[in-house]
Amino acid sequence: MKNYLKLVNFEISRFFKLYLILIGLTIVCQLIGVIRVSKGYMDLAEKVMDKNQLSVSQFIEQYGTFSFQRFVYSEWFLMSIYICIAMLIIYVFLIWYRDWLGKNSFIYRLLMLPTERITIYFAKLTAIMLLLLGLITLQLLLVLIEIQIVNSIVPADFRTYSYGISNIDIFVLMYPNTFTEFVLIYGIGLIFVAVLFTAILFERSYRLKGIFFAIVYGVLSLGVFFAPLLLNGFYPRYFYPLEIILMGMVTSFIVLGSTIWIANHLLKHKIMV
Repeated sequence: MKNYLKLVNFEISRFFKLYLILIGLTIVCQLIGVIRVSKGYMDLAEKVMDKNQLSVSQFIEQYGTFSFQRFVYSEWFLMSIYICIAMLIIYVFLIWYRDWLGKNSFIYRLLMLPTERITIYFAKLTAIMLLLLGLITLQLLLVLIEIQIVNSIVPADFRTYSYGISNIDIFVLMYPNTFTEFVLIYGIGLIFVAVLFTAILFERSYRLKGIFFAIVYGVLSLGVFFAPLLLNGFYPRYFYPLEIILMGMVTSFIVLGSTIWIANHLLKHKIMV
């Protein structure tokens, strides 16, 4: 456990400078965005009302109120989210390939550590999930600040009062309403990253042939994972919803268990120091 925690800390610290830049970029982009979108709406309101001699209610009737969704679906917000997602996906690959492709093939020093090699796999997997949860937490804090900024710029008469983020599609996935939904959504994310890690180990173990093995393995994993949904599609109304959920849980455990077993086998027997 001590070695595992040290490795998790090590993996996070290696990405930390870039992570701070990503956090800074997200904060700057969203804070500028919420100010510009809010002010843009108010500038439009003042201009239209002056030009057409409209009352507030007449303007709202024609142009609608300002809701937080107006900012959330703007390029300022979406761009920052897409950049974070893209960086994390890139880092899923970089976290392994950097160790191999660096100047001194750092992976060999990692593999020679006095600990089970699968610990390295778990540490990298944990680091990715912690980095993801860190960004999710940051976004939650930013939303609270952004709502206050909107309230300070847009008068109450022009605003939609319901700012519940649970009503906004993009937040439904980020902030599940129940613990079960949290486990389900982030569990799928964990399995997806684990499958990618094992596919990378296939490529590192067998090189060119490994790319073919990785693709086959990825397709098979997806096939098993989505098998309950496919069955339900082929035989609609044959299974009860609870049976689909239970089958989904079983296939998820099968995919995750087999992924870890294969990764352990590759690290132990196929990747030589």
